[in-house]
Amino acid sequence: MDVLVDFSRTGRIGPLHCGMSLAEAEDLLGPGRPHPAHIMKGPDIDGYPYSWDGLRLEVTRRAVSGISLDLWPGSTAKLPPLVLPDSESYATTVLREELIAALDGAGCRHVVNSNLTFGGQSSIITQPADVCVVFSLPARDHHVPHRDRHYLSVLHKHTA
Repeated sequence: MDVLVDFSRTGRIGPLHCGMSLAEAEDLLGPGRPHPAHIMKGPDIDGYPYSWDGLRLEVTRRAVSGISLDLWPGSTAKLPPLVLPDSESYATTVLREELIAALDGAGCRHVVNSNLTFGGQSSIITQPADVCVVFSLPARDHHVPHRDRHYLSVLHKHTA
């Protein structure tokens, strides 16, 4: 939960931040797994992510233009040790109410993101970091205790 709240408050994950070079990120994380577009079209194609398990960094002009943490409710995901020290994996089942309470407890302001709040999902934007947090009802294959509640799906930050 600390990693989620810190990212929501600051827009950074440890030393990772939008604007840093992909080379700097790879120095910290090790080589990432490039999106197939990078493999087919070369490293200078923009807007496609490099991934490290549940962490994705979008790259534009060889600089990090977006950071995302992908979560699948009811499962376990992996994050690089830089992001989640002393842990190979983490539980990804986080109820909307749990994260909202943690953000409120940390003094992290947030507003409803009406662009991504519809149907079976809801979203907030944290302030001042502008991290978009998306929650959704669980999919059929997500093993969660409450099928009628919103779970955290993704947190992402993008530069303008």
